[in-house]
Amino acid sequence: MQYSYVYILRCADGSYYTGLTHRTPEDRLAEHQSGLIDGYTQSRRPVVLVYSESFVNAVDAIAAERRIKGWSRAKKESLIAGRFDLLPALARRRTEP
Repeated sequence: MQYSYVYILRCADGSYYTGLTHRTPEDRLAEHQSGLIDGYTQSRRPVVLVYSESFVNAVDAIAAERRIKGWSRAKKESLIAGRFDLLPALARRRTEP
């Protein structure tokens, strides 16, 4: 069975990059570190893997990646820290006037 993974990298400039891979997150991290991946992380190395989650269904992984990419920095940091209890309040705060 092949899993899909959503992962978050912390870049050298302190920003976060959220991605999706069908390899292991560690293999994908090595690709980002080596500069094989063009784009956002290339000029922000070194990067550190700070979160990953596996999915049996690739469609679920794609949906999770899109959802997380739309989150605020605070919400991503709560996910990384495993503070799932804070996620609902952080979602509400962003939509309140």
